[in-house]
Amino acid sequence: MKAILTIAGSDSGGGAGIQGDIKAISANGGYAMSVITAITAQNTVAVTDAFDLPTSIIRAQLDAVYDDFEVAAVKTGMLSSVEIIETVAAALERYGARNLVVDPVMISKSGYALLRDDAIDAVKTRLLPLARVVTPNAHEAELLAGITVRTLDDAREAARRIREYGCEAVVVKGGHLEDTRESVDVLFDGETFREFRAERIDTPHTHGTGCAYSAALATFLGRGDDLPTAVEKAKAYITGAIRHAPGLGRGHGPTHHFWNVR
Repeated sequence: MKAILTIAGSDSGGGAGIQGDIKAISANGGYAMSVITAITAQNTVAVTDAFDLPTSIIRAQLDAVYDDFEVAAVKTGMLSSVEIIETVAAALERYGARNLVVDPVMISKSGYALLRDDAIDAVKTRLLPLARVVTPNAHEAELLAGITVRTLDDAREAARRIREYGCEAVVVKGGHLEDTRESVDVLFDGETFREFRAERIDTPHTHGTGCAYSAALATFLGRGDDLPTAVEKAKAYITGAIRHAPGLGRGHGPTHHFWNVR
């Protein structure tokens, strides 16, 4: 069993963040480990508060994991400040982190800012150059690429621009694109564009989809899949998780992380 590390914030509602990542990693055959960067008070309706952990304890968690485990893949989620990004990036560099999936978490579905404005440049300059793949949604791709992302062509151009920050590949997720009837994710590896299509499911229960997608993608990479295969599997996994959402909560409910476990 491969050890997969998630570096992210805690979600008290259990649908996203560390809790969602651990479920997604476990559901796809990985051994989940965690470094918690922040504690959030949230449910399916809103994020009501958040507290960043001191960088000293974030660093200590990273050291504890890498001192004892062979980490096959890593995903990052909520890294809210320049200081936290610098701390995480420095540790990942020091330990030669493999198969890094960066989910550039910036804002919650209820509109709560999970990344400070002054930290966007740190994501670009410190974190993206370490990544095997970056997985922004359309809104995140807009902020990283500096263009409007509404169409499939926009997604391709955003992926091209984001890759210039030094990551190996970019997946712009298509859940919010406006010109496709399907959900189309665009993968760009510097040479080739690939599209991954799935049905667009009409549901409010999509809380934590980006977290689960990136955690599953890291798990498949850690287990030895090449990038296109890992993206295809992660896309199928999250589509099924949305389709089988349990309908919990009064807002944007969580997906079913274990729908694929028999």
